[in-house]
Amino acid sequence: MTTMTSAVTLPPGPTAPRAVQGAYALTRPLRGMRRLRERYGDAFTVNVPIFGRAVVLSDPAEIKQLFTSGPDLVDNLEVNLGRVLGPHSMFALSGDEHKRQRKLLVPPFHGRRLATYEKIVEEETVRELANWPEGTAFATLPSMMRITLNAILRTVFGAEGAEFAELRELLPPFVTLGSRLAVAPISKKGRFNPWRRFERMRREYDAIVDRLIAKARVEPKDDVLSMMLQTRYDDGSGLTRDEISDQLLTLLTAGHETTATTLAWAVERLRRHPAVLRELTESDDLLDATILEVQRSRPVIDLTARQVKQDGFRLGRWTLPKGYAVLVSIALVHDDDAVFPRAKAFDPHRFAGARPDLYQWIPFGGGTRRCLGAAFATMEMTVVLRTLLRDFTLVPTAEPDERWHSRGVAYAPAKGGRAVVRRRSTGGEQ
Repeated sequence: MTTMTSAVTLPPGPTAPRAVQGAYALTRPLRGMRRLRERYGDAFTVNVPIFGRAVVLSDPAEIKQLFTSGPDLVDNLEVNLGRVLGPHSMFALSGDEHKRQRKLLVPPFHGRRLATYEKIVEEETVRELANWPEGTAFATLPSMMRITLNAILRTVFGAEGAEFAELRELLPPFVTLGSRLAVAPISKKGRFNPWRRFERMRREYDAIVDRLIAKARVEPKDDVLSMMLQTRYDDGSGLTRDEISDQLLTLLTAGHETTATTLAWAVERLRRHPAVLRELTESDDLLDATILEVQRSRPVIDLTARQVKQDGFRLGRWTLPKGYAVLVSIALVHDDDAVFPRAKAFDPHRFAGARPDLYQWIPFGGGTRRCLGAAFATMEMTVVLRTLLRDFTLVPTAEPDERWHSRGVAYAPAKGGRAVVRRRSTGGEQ
């Protein structure tokens, strides 16, 4: 049981000033986390910009306790992705309001609804892969970005025609800028700063969404936006325009850049593990396990977080004061040999025939704040990889692993998941 006590007990950690710790976190994020664990153990205290004073966890038992604690004890961070996604985003909401909106938004992303979107994802994959060059190395990340963006615009936004074209042009730079601002301690004050450009782009985005809403009211389709307009709270009221606009942007974030980046990592991993690649080529029985292993070994988001809401919150070995952030380092958990034996090895067979423990395998976060679009993202990755391996042969490589590269919120392969491919003939492999 979660208990409360007045005595504060914090794990050890560095004592350098906040600015110094922040610079270290920005310049050496993943390597820095690993070094801090080596020095202080599986929990440590940091003091960094944006989060302030925070405890970093990587012990599954303490993570489980955190994820299952009620919102009266720990809840959403006060400073969160709502800064860029809007105040009505699922990332910004807390307590009862978060629960209320999540209840409305879960149905479009499960069961038969997902199956209706698979064809669209496959169409976008085939269209994009038709332009892939044969026999020469190229980065796959831009292709994956286009596939996932187009799929989201069609299945979630219900966009077509002028709105589809405008959003395709606007959203990539908009998402890139927002991703960087989300982790940069830059004030919104001042006449000349990147927030001004972001706000102009947000106004353009909102205007396009207004047009999509107007069209969907007249002619509803089988997309998430149309479902949002039809769904109702318990009191009979519907989602407001601002809520819809923020949630569409949230769903884009959940199913676009992070999914595309994972797909690029999948290409990078498979080319360096020819035995796994050969097994996938012969049968897709290992496909689900491979996607799980890519997400374990190359998580594109490193942190999921909560904030302590009451003094004396007892979390495992520690007693935390009100206001402290609790950060779960996904990479540290996934990289721990005690949790995943031979954690450095890329081995999809560890998940063959078994589902992962959701307090140990946590690329989508966990608890009541687990990523709303997790099932949709998994469907996208499955369809894209299955189509890629059906239509192309990935040429293995002995090149060194691609390094991790921070794109702001997400960590991508530094060379974009480079591939060399050969197209398969309809009668068999060429």
